Amino acid sequence: QVQLVESGGGLVQAGGSLRLSCAASGRTFSSYAMGWFRQAPGKDREFVAAIRWSLGNTLYSDSVKGRFTISRDSAKNTVYLQMNSLKPEDTAVYYCAVGKTTYWPRVSRDVDAWGQGTQVTVSS
Repeated sequence: QVQLVESGGGLVQAGGSLRLSCAASGRTFSSYAMGWFRQAPGKDREFVAAIRWSLGNTLYSDSVKGRFTISRDSAKNTVYLQMNSLKPEDTAVYYCAVGKTTYWPRVSRDVDAWGQGTQVTVSS
């Protein structure tokens, strides 16, 4: 059974940085893609970034491109989301996700399993 455990959320001022981590277990992830989604209060869950585990190809939403970086450490089975130049509109619960295939999970139906979520709050 796949297990995803996020960490690294918190409160930060606008312009600051945070790094989220997602420790994955229960599967050989080299044949899958991993992603980060977020959900703000009263809004739908939205795609943030994804990475194909074996090739390392990445994909970002337009709202975070150039500010966020997704990466993975195969030895630790961990995916990271480095978030720089944070804005108040980045405030949300961030969820780690593993896709159903090797392609980037970009919508919820592409996701096979979710983490429990970690809160990120950016103050102005």
